[in-house]
Amino acid sequence: MKTLQVHLGERSYPIYIGRDLLSKAGTYCEERGISRKSRHLIVTDESVAPHYLERVQSSLVEAGYDAAVHIVPAGEGSKSLKVYEEVMTTAISSRLDRSSAVFALGGGVVGDLAGFVAASYMRGITFVQIPTTILAHDSSVGGKVAVNHPLAKNMIGAFHQPVMVLYDVDTLTTLPPREVSAGLAEMVKHGLILDRDFAYWCLEHADDLLALDADTLTYGLERGCAIKAEVVSSDERESGWRAVLNLGHTIGHAVEAVGGYGRFLHGEAIAIGMAGSAMLAEELGRSGLYDETVKMLQAIQLPVTLPGDVSVDEVMEAMQHDKKFSEGQMVFIVPEEIGRVSIVKDVPVTVVRSVVERLQKEGIKG
Repeated sequence: MKTLQVHLGERSYPIYIGRDLLSKAGTYCEERGISRKSRHLIVTDESVAPHYLERVQSSLVEAGYDAAVHIVPAGEGSKSLKVYEEVMTTAISSRLDRSSAVFALGGGVVGDLAGFVAASYMRGITFVQIPTTILAHDSSVGGKVAVNHPLAKNMIGAFHQPVMVLYDVDTLTTLPPREVSAGLAEMVKHGLILDRDFAYWCLEHADDLLALDADTLTYGLERGCAIKAEVVSSDERESGWRAVLNLGHTIGHAVEAVGGYGRFLHGEAIAIGMAGSAMLAEELGRSGLYDETVKMLQAIQLPVTLPGDVSVDEVMEAMQHDKKFSEGQMVFIVPEEIGRVSIVKDVPVTVVRSVVERLQKEGIKG
């Protein structure tokens, strides 16, 4: 097992990465000081529950814990105020108190939703992340929790750090191929923003990653989490440097919104966004980045263009609801080279539109 640390003073917490960790969930809860006197809540989804819920419940019961369960529909649609209210109803009716914990057992959607419940129930209670997807190696670390509004992704949320992240790599063996590729998008992103060698390692080991080779995947997840932890530790609330983690997300979030939070998986939309960011870099005079970025993304079977039936106008409209839009200018994370990015705060909307149009032309041409 590998253990990483997110350094945030009194809110610091460990990330455990290894095999057969679900069966030890109760032990880790005891180590992290979670109360046995209070009732807790496990939030999971309809896809994850049949595989892993009983294992986590059994481990908690054996360690003397009692937890209610709320199962939500699988998919981005569960990151809504309606489903949030339903989970809150379960928390209230289960009589959770200030010493209770909310456990997120699932992927990024469950983590964001359960985390926002934990952040807002009684103004904040303990939160535990138990990710079951590759994508969640990114979303489970850092304390950003939220639900979506129909007009914009993650617009309703908070910063609420977990007390631990319990990452059992055995849970990844049940992921369908499309989910595997989507999850690897954030792994490649971590290399693109901060570690050139890791970015090329992902390219070289793409086949092993797609095949879920245990050793390859464990190293990739550990390195990806380490990069995320390093950035978060230096800028918890995104007052500056943490924004680099948004590479590809400005366009990507808009693509997700226009697709109704169902047509594109998060990692697929972010991959399109990262291709767009590399295009933007070339528009701003950084040459040679687009081809290399696309090569890395295509190696893990991700889309890099915008389908012809997606409206450019709607994508641009969705971007202008984004938190990174202000007064006709957009904040973009722009690659300087593979493994190094910069935060550009004054990208004209007209330039962004030309990039989105080019992404669509490349899709139609392909």
